[in-house]
Amino acid sequence: MGYFTALHASASALTAQRLRMDIISENIANVNTTRTEAGTPYRRKTVIFEARNGNVPFSSYLTSASKKLIGNTSGGVRVSAIVEDQTPFRSVYDPGHPDADENGMVQMPNVDIVTEMINLISASRAYEANITSIDTTKSMALKALEIGG
Repeated sequence: MGYFTALHASASALTAQRLRMDIISENIANVNTTRTEAGTPYRRKTVIFEARNGNVPFSSYLTSASKKLIGNTSGGVRVSAIVEDQTPFRSVYDPGHPDADENGMVQMPNVDIVTEMINLISASRAYEANITSIDTTKSMALKALEIGG
């Protein structure tokens, strides 16, 4: 794996994790949104990642010709989709709420703040790890220049 390949992989991960943190922030911001434009409570969103060059069949890795290309197949990561979580909404008893039904129950978003905070910490740690990877790659390149000079 070359320096630029390593930088590209880490940079793509930074972009993907930043989008993940944005979606998590959106979920946290809408934890009490009982009515969207569609008239339903806010539905939690999640981010789906996939490896770049993920459509390369496994058999290509087993051929001798592909052994020369292994360094070029690492394309990093990308967001393949942002999907809505289909778990049921929470029901909360609040008869004074404008969206309460005849029994006083309000449909609340399916966002769990604890889960979102755990996901946010995970995304933050992954982001930090990729920054460390970029810094290490940069240091290696600088050391290689010192050796050559």
